[in-house]
Amino acid sequence: MGEFDLIERFFKRPARSAVLGVGDDCALLQPRPGTQLAISSDMLVEGRHFLSTVDPFKLGHKALAVNLSDLAACGAKPLAFTLALALPRADEAWLEPFSRGLLALADAHGCELIGGDTTQGPLNICITVFGEVPVVAGRSQALLRSGAQVGDDIYVSGSVGDARLALEVFRGTLQVPAAVFAQARARMEQPTPRVALGQTLRGVANAAIDVSDGLLGDLGHILSQSGVGARFETSLAINLIACRSNPAWSGCQSDRCLSDEHWLELVLAGGDDYELVFTASASARAAVLEAARSSQTAVTRVGLIEAAPGLRLIDGAGQLMHRRYPSFDHFA
Repeated sequence: MGEFDLIERFFKRPARSAVLGVGDDCALLQPRPGTQLAISSDMLVEGRHFLSTVDPFKLGHKALAVNLSDLAACGAKPLAFTLALALPRADEAWLEPFSRGLLALADAHGCELIGGDTTQGPLNICITVFGEVPVVAGRSQALLRSGAQVGDDIYVSGSVGDARLALEVFRGTLQVPAAVFAQARARMEQPTPRVALGQTLRGVANAAIDVSDGLLGDLGHILSQSGVGARFETSLAINLIACRSNPAWSGCQSDRCLSDEHWLELVLAGGDDYELVFTASASARAAVLEAARSSQTAVTRVGLIEAAPGLRLIDGAGQLMHRRYPSFDHFA
């Protein structure tokens, strides 16, 4: 099977909202009046971002999900995406489930594949996604990292830390009950991009970012770009990891149970969660809860934006913690 047969069979579809889709030198998008384009790219490299044994259907899902998560953090509505794919060989048995997982998520969010490239090489998936954000009275409604204000509450959507738990099991550093591993693995391999929440937070949240490299590290980007600091309540954050409440932990042996410190490390420095961390004024608490309800996404308030620079971790006794939780670095 050649390159163009591969594209025709697994990835070419009629354009729906795009002016021109797959099959020409360029795709053509026409933004609606009163909107801006939001654009983001993410690359997934085998051995760095995913295991060689991953189900290709789930990999197709995740490849697009991590990009949709960026749109969610911006409050953008998905429009379209391009796919650049390097493959060791044109393996139909791999391509069929990969494209099915990719396009199923795309269809669920009305985000069409409009172009890209394929070549032979080590497995590498690069997606560029396009979304739209309203412009109202000359002002963009995009959520940015730079908008946090002193006095804002800090929120986190969904659960975080579960993907890192699964990774540690794969690495052999942890042993957990089978049901816990299954739950964590699902979060690692098929994350849920919080697209609906991101859109409902427009005009409610002041700043937002998605959690890809670690909760505290990504929150740090908001603090840096907004020129503020924060107080972060670790006793609230420790409950963000869903696997901690799995009934399968009941009666586990002491050497298999995790300490609070270990749970905190998974939550605060885990990464690969693709949840949203965002800030909103205290006066917007009811609006935040309504955004969570209407998007069917849980949110948890975990801290407060302060004027003094830096991130201060506070334990359950109200004491300042001095341990650091570094986030993931691709070149570390």
